[in-house]
Amino acid sequence: MLNDLQTYMLTVGEQAREAARSMSRAETAAKNGALLAIAAALQGNAQLLMAENHKDLEAGRQRGLDAAMLDRLDLTEKRIDAMAQGLREVAALSDPVGEITGLAYRPSGIQVGRMRVPLGVIGIIYESRPNVTADAAALCLKSGNACILRGGSEAIHSNKAIADCIRGGLEQAGLPRDAVQLIETTDRAAVGELIRMERHVDVIVPRGGKSLIERIAAESRIPVIKHLDGICHVYIDDRCDFDKAIKIALNAKTQRYGVCNAMETLLIAAPIAPVLLPDLAHLYREKGVELRGCPRTLQILPDCVPATGEDWDTEYLAPILSIRVVEGLDEALEHIGRHGSQHTDAIVTEDYTRARRFLREVDSSSVMVNASTRFADGYEYGLGAEIGISTDKLHARGPVGLEGLTTQKFIVLGDGHIRR
Repeated sequence: MLNDLQTYMLTVGEQAREAARSMSRAETAAKNGALLAIAAALQGNAQLLMAENHKDLEAGRQRGLDAAMLDRLDLTEKRIDAMAQGLREVAALSDPVGEITGLAYRPSGIQVGRMRVPLGVIGIIYESRPNVTADAAALCLKSGNACILRGGSEAIHSNKAIADCIRGGLEQAGLPRDAVQLIETTDRAAVGELIRMERHVDVIVPRGGKSLIERIAAESRIPVIKHLDGICHVYIDDRCDFDKAIKIALNAKTQRYGVCNAMETLLIAAPIAPVLLPDLAHLYREKGVELRGCPRTLQILPDCVPATGEDWDTEYLAPILSIRVVEGLDEALEHIGRHGSQHTDAIVTEDYTRARRFLREVDSSSVMVNASTRFADGYEYGLGAEIGISTDKLHARGPVGLEGLTTQKFIVLGDGHIRR
């Protein structure tokens, strides 16, 4: 069986590499045509998609999947419409492929610049949400890449049905069907094979829980675009506007809980903590947020749960917030440097110098002044859809959109020039 799986995965890899060559030279009009055709196919086959999704939902119930997992798995007509709209939005985005920047003459007379080109073949490993099949394929196609999709076994019927719509749209636009391939086996060993196919795959993007991402990062022979944790901080400086501080701190935590850009730790400067914390605590408790505080926080909010050392390093993804009172900016920066996950951190201050220092010294993929961490998102940044958020420094960082799925090569323009 293992030999059969290896043969299957090798075939998928070879087909993807061949398709990537075609995609790299595809015209923008053809790529947009494919995206629009896929969008129409999804909506035109909505009843079929929901019927296939029903098989996954029934199997999930029998396996005892919890309500939250079943909700993520569910494909309603509204969600299918949203997938189709997402494809149309990607079609409307500027095509980064072929863009030339920095073209300049050198003393020798040649011109040197850089051209943006696709990465090649992108392997995407994800769980639960069938809409990722369409979202990921759309971004890979628009950026001129081929992709190999490995969704969770719990969504296999849904993913196959969506992939059929995608491949049909590609054919309709005159592009290779194999530019998007779904791994159709639920054998977990397929993931291990995929992340070792360095001859056929250029980058791996894992989307899912921390355990999945840790495994991929540890075992992959291929570069990985990833983030493990979203331990995001908001620091409220003693030179803040109180109204702004309350709005931002409340939104960053409570607008949605189970997302990677939600605030998990609130840092507040000691001079204003006795004034601001009681009002904030009241608002948090109205929304059912459990507060865990440092000793200085407990002096102001005695009914808080005492925070442990583990709390500062925990991504709750839940209505739980850890709070620490700090002396000022230096201590806030030290805390973020020690406990942050390099995802998203924000300062609330009216002091321009402190804001500039925070922007310069916090080593995260998104750093904000007087704004909620919830803005750390490809759509909010004007990237359109995103394939994920990267806390790595090479090659993409922060929300990864179309440009993050490309790289650059040097180009040289001459007219018979030779080096002397």
